[in-house]
Amino acid sequence: MAASRISSPSLELELLRKGVWDRTRAGRRCADCHRTPLIGERLYHYEGGRLRCELCRPLRREDPVTSEIVYGPEHGHGVVRITRAAA
Repeated sequence: MAASRISSPSLELELLRKGVWDRTRAGRRCADCHRTPLIGERLYHYEGGRLRCELCRPLRREDPVTSEIVYGPEHGHGVVRITRAAA
């Protein structure tokens, strides 16, 4: 039982590191503050391919071309309930 208590925090830390690494490796960072946007935050696209976070958007005069919400890795992988029609 003692072994599971010791390995559990190290597993949690390893999963946390992997998640942070995957998010930073994705390359979607703000052009101004270089911060990786959080899940649920709006990300703004400007001409020339530059991205800006919600915090840095008010610092720019030009309007963004498009915007999007940052989704988590589980987005699109939800379970869909399929009901069968009564025969």
